[in-house]
Amino acid sequence: MSRAKDLSKKNSLRIKRKKRVRGKISGTCEMPRVTIFKSNRYLSAQAVNDVEGVTLASVNSQALNLSVSKENATKVGAAFAQSLKAAKIEKVVFDKNGYLYHGVVAAFADALRDNGIKL
Repeated sequence: MSRAKDLSKKNSLRIKRKKRVRGKISGTCEMPRVTIFKSNRYLSAQAVNDVEGVTLASVNSQALNLSVSKENATKVGAAFAQSLKAAKIEKVVFDKNGYLYHGVVAAFADALRDNGIKL
């Protein structure tokens, strides 16, 4: 199998997981959905109120001049927790966006928990 087909299959499986999870969870203004996106270079997350279709808070590792690693995901998670607290959000639903819960995604979620956000 060629590399392009491997990446295509990997991405299609992630999209399938994403759709399956998004059918079950939704965010509200009291408990928004925190969705994460990671590329090979950057990590971004946002808190979304799905009822009204608005983003309540967001963070991007590119704006913080950080690349993607577990250590940097912890820093991005801490910064995001501060912006959530500024918006008076204490409880969220975590949407891992089809990614497996390990490495960068797990470090980001742990950083949110460590900074007082309930997942």
